Amino acid sequence: MDWQADLLTSALWIAKAYVITLLFSAVIGWVVVRFTHWGRQFWQLSAAYFLSRKSWRVWLGVLFILLLTLTAVRIDVLFSNWYNTMYSALQKLDERAFWAAMVLFGVLATIHVLRSLLDFYVQQAFIVHWREWLNERLLSRWLEKQAYYRSLSLSHLADNPDQRIQQDITSFATSSLTLAVGVINSLVSMVAFTVILWNLSGPLEVFGHEIPRAMVFLVFIYVFIATVFAIWIGKPLIRLNFLNEQLNADYRYALVRIREYAESIAFYRGERVEGSDLRGRFARVIGNAWDIIYRSLKFLGFNFGVSQAAVVFPFIIQAARFFSKHITLGDLIQTAQAFGQLQGNLSFFRNIYDQFAGYRATLDRLTGFNDVVDRARATPMPTARQEGERLALENVTVARPDGMVLLNDVNLEVVPGQPLLVRGPSGAGKTTLLRMIAGIWPYGSGTIVRPEASSLFLSQKPYIPLGTLREALHYPNPIDPTTSSGDAAMLQLVQLGHLQDKLDQRDDWGRILSLGEQQRLAFGRLLLAQPSAAFLDEATSAMDEGLEDAMYRLLRERLPATRIVSVGHRSTLRRYHGEELILQGSGAWALEAIAA
Repeated sequence: MDWQADLLTSALWIAKAYVITLLFSAVIGWVVVRFTHWGRQFWQLSAAYFLSRKSWRVWLGVLFILLLTLTAVRIDVLFSNWYNTMYSALQKLDERAFWAAMVLFGVLATIHVLRSLLDFYVQQAFIVHWREWLNERLLSRWLEKQAYYRSLSLSHLADNPDQRIQQDITSFATSSLTLAVGVINSLVSMVAFTVILWNLSGPLEVFGHEIPRAMVFLVFIYVFIATVFAIWIGKPLIRLNFLNEQLNADYRYALVRIREYAESIAFYRGERVEGSDLRGRFARVIGNAWDIIYRSLKFLGFNFGVSQAAVVFPFIIQAARFFSKHITLGDLIQTAQAFGQLQGNLSFFRNIYDQFAGYRATLDRLTGFNDVVDRARATPMPTARQEGERLALENVTVARPDGMVLLNDVNLEVVPGQPLLVRGPSGAGKTTLLRMIAGIWPYGSGTIVRPEASSLFLSQKPYIPLGTLREALHYPNPIDPTTSSGDAAMLQLVQLGHLQDKLDQRDDWGRILSLGEQQRLAFGRLLLAQPSAAFLDEATSAMDEGLEDAMYRLLRERLPATRIVSVGHRSTLRRYHGEELILQGSGAWALEAIAA
């Protein structure tokens, strides 16, 4: 039967096309990665995904997507032949052939719908898995070695890392697959429909010269000229799309800061200044949006004109052959359909140039983020080692980024029962010394000896994570169900008993609690963790002297073996410490015992 022959022919066609496309794609892929900047950017971001130990699953997905794409091209070719059959039947008034064509259409349409649904699912699943991998890779690189913090000291920062991890990853995975499938579909369709058009095309006389198979040459010339002009018109969209992402992210970040510092802004009555800044940022967003609109109007207007002209072009060229009865109505319709398909395939890069411009902007942002993370991770950190529970500074020098020395050649050791108080004028380097001890300050030298896995730092404004109050109390450690029964008692101990019944309430506690309550919660966190070393940076600045006394007494009673270093301005802190490190400026310092 004819359908069996057609089925076998289609299977052989897909098999041949599959092998050829695989080889061609491998060569083109190597050339793009080797010789284009954006290809190298893509490979920098995704090489590990396609070359990992489990990459066989990834390649299996790629090969299946390729098979579905080639199947789609073959179905398009069969539809093209169907148009010829159906219109020829109409021209001949062949009712039987017409209804046979309708049955064939039902079969082709069913296969097309099922293939399209399967293709949608497979591509979306591939994108989701790719996003998961990209998110984990970039998130891990950003968090490991404290790159998220170290990058703050670099001269060139990656703006809005949150957007790059969340939004740009999604855009990168989706656009990469969409563009790759589109290119393959267009190239294979171009070959298939060139063959169809070659068989249908006749000679054309131009200035006394006869051009054989003229339709094929005309469509290539037509699209080439249109593509050159389209790229010239659309090139500025790459820069404009990059600015669009950046300006919107900056505006969104400014809005988030209003929420974060709402109370301070309200006290300052800073609405006018903040409003002016926000409106200025939004004006830049809108200005760039108008630039994109005007450039897109030129780009789309040109493309629409080219596409509309392509509709009637094949009819005009083939009209003489049709009226002279050299070709049938079915041949004429199939010629127009094949010309349109081929013109569309050849115009792929012209039609999606604006999308490619956005893709280039996404590549620039993600690779820029990667470069900043690499530089941050390579930033030299002070030498640190662990010797049991010992806490000491050996020949430690602390400097500012400009090289100015804040502390020079400090040698000291903190022992249990003799807490160390660090005091000095503002800007002398008290907090910077704590950063040095924590191993997150790169400007300095010497050796830090500290219990690496059992140290806790309390800042002036404690970090309160999103989640339940119980999770905030145990941060950064996970909740241990065997000991969490004492959490209510701990809140009582740090004079937050009024929050006992809200321990498992999920909320933004950093916004709800006052600074004094946050600092007391941090003391509860310290008492629960029982670290070998604790570092307190103005940790009682929002408490009155009575609360400050109560918190330090708790530390003395419940953490007698913990080595404690405090930074503060208040003279009242001296009574809770055994030694005092006085920073005198210009690198000078003095270590004194505090009389009991």
